[in-house]
Amino acid sequence: MAITVEKNVNGIEGLCVITPKVFGDDRGYFIETYSQRDMEAEGLNYTFVQDNQSASKKGVLRGLHFQKEYAQDKLVRVISGEVYDVAVDLRPGSPTFGKHYGILLSAENKKQFLVPKGFAHGFLVVSDFAEFCYKVTDFYHPNDEGGLAFDDPDINVQWPIPEGMTKADLILSDKDKINPSFKEYCAERGL
Repeated sequence: MAITVEKNVNGIEGLCVITPKVFGDDRGYFIETYSQRDMEAEGLNYTFVQDNQSASKKGVLRGLHFQKEYAQDKLVRVISGEVYDVAVDLRPGSPTFGKHYGILLSAENKKQFLVPKGFAHGFLVVSDFAEFCYKVTDFYHPNDEGGLAFDDPDINVQWPIPEGMTKADLILSDKDKINPSFKEYCAERGL
């Protein structure tokens, strides 16, 4: 098997950290970045339909995002640089509803983060530059996006703000600057 899988990280059912086996020598390295056979052997049965890639500079924070009707499972990784990646459980009735988990993903550690449907997701670039890749199980629907405030006190993500920056220096999209709080999200849905 070319991967090891840590399941239900931080006690949150469905969240997985996947570490691929790296085959390296003095020429460089080789890894299988995705093997359906290995994933299924670990009980991770997903049909990915789209691959996405983004590039961002230090201090860019994307998130916390989720899809309202067309939920996606995501398998995320970093191919250049380093990001702090976060998933927040938004599954009604889940014993870990509102709980989050964050992990450093980097080109160096080659870890992957499996974020199932029903989670908000986001990341902060902590290196000078990062390229972020992810596989998803549904196609992108631009009018289906939702979001939560990245700095919501009830979720309380401890973002590792890059050295020399403050929270005010973080770079967010106009949309992410006005994302609702977790309380507003819950009230809107009667949770």
